[in-house]
Amino acid sequence: MTCVEGLAEFVHAARFGDMSSKAVEQLKIRVLDSLGCAIGALQSQPVKSIRKIESEFGGLPLCTLIGGAKTAPDRAALINGTLVRYLDFNDSFLAKGETCHPSDNLASVLAASEYAGASGKEFLVALAVAYQVQCRLSEVAPVRYKGFDHVTQGAYAVAAGVSKALRLDTAKTANAIAISGTSLNALRVTRTGKLSNWKGIAYPFMASCALHAAFLASEGITGPLEVFEGNKGFMDSIAGRFEIDWQKENLEAVNRTILKKYNAEIHSQSAIDCLLSLRKQEGIRAKDVDSINVSIFDVAYNIIGGGEEGGKKLVRTKEEADHSLPYILAAALIDGKVTPEQYLHQKIMRSDVQALLKKLQITPSAELSKSFPNTMPCEITIHLKNGKTVTKAVEDYEGFLTRPMNLAGAIEKFSSLVSGFIDEERKKKIIDVITHLEKKEVRKIMKTLTFS
Repeated sequence: MTCVEGLAEFVHAARFGDMSSKAVEQLKIRVLDSLGCAIGALQSQPVKSIRKIESEFGGLPLCTLIGGAKTAPDRAALINGTLVRYLDFNDSFLAKGETCHPSDNLASVLAASEYAGASGKEFLVALAVAYQVQCRLSEVAPVRYKGFDHVTQGAYAVAAGVSKALRLDTAKTANAIAISGTSLNALRVTRTGKLSNWKGIAYPFMASCALHAAFLASEGITGPLEVFEGNKGFMDSIAGRFEIDWQKENLEAVNRTILKKYNAEIHSQSAIDCLLSLRKQEGIRAKDVDSINVSIFDVAYNIIGGGEEGGKKLVRTKEEADHSLPYILAAALIDGKVTPEQYLHQKIMRSDVQALLKKLQITPSAELSKSFPNTMPCEITIHLKNGKTVTKAVEDYEGFLTRPMNLAGAIEKFSSLVSGFIDEERKKKIIDVITHLEKKEVRKIMKTLTFS
């Protein structure tokens, strides 16, 4: 048996009864969180551009688009996936060598579930499968250091989750994962240097293709079953050797994922919390600041602090801003919050925030790095113009594993994101249907997301 055939057996065997009540609850919280992100992104220009292209191309009205209209499953996965991802406000999974956003799998699994007429329970199992596959591969087979993006492991996760939603047998599931994993390897340049729209579209694009691969496999198209361990396969070419005994895996990985409290790259969350706490405690304002020193774990420094993935003080676009720790902290200190509003072009280009971000010095700490990803430690020292110095250190934030966001917190975040896009009645309907998701049919769930 090849590795992918072992994975396919795990996928095929997964059942709702295998999930703990905690895992079910946490999955529902992440679905609600992701839908809030999606509705909050409905007016974003990249989404409008993609919808325009897909509308011109056409597509049978088989799957629902969040907001309204229907299209083909793979196009629904692309459009809805971009909606979930665009704000960069959805969940994350932290491993020592890789970070991913497991809710990026939601749109493709939803599309496959709607197409197949799946129940809420079937959908939750399929989504749990996708979470498990992506999180475990991120742990044991990181690819960032080789120049590949976390989208690469996602190709296996999407194909696995979609195959489950489509009720494919073990052989077809193995072929779906093999086709997807072989074909959809993404480069990390997506998130280095001058950032582009592709940062928020790379995973949805892959997911739409992985969904298509599963449909091909459902009709008997075969793929290379030695995709993991074979000559010039994933291990040989990208990840190196690793082992996962899929027969010993469960559906609990969602319990180790975290939610964002602030609309910014995941590794910035504790630093934002720390700075806002100092701002409140000391009454600090931008005009009082001479300089700010941030000591933080190495992964945060390398990705958003000016380390190996490029300088972070030239900030002109939304994509550059939400991946720049200097910008994020400067905006937080000036505005007292980090929400989608902080990424409007006129906000980014303000003279005060542009001046302040240049006063931030980000430094990696070997000592702080030792405890990541079990904690997200940072220490911030603010030097004021009056000669006073204030310092604060933190290890987590509300939403991290040590202080998980509960349903009430998720509802509050959802409500803030959808304000201005849907009315109170629609909001309550969506919250109700998601909190009782295991008792609903997916097609009925999607009807609550049609409102324009």
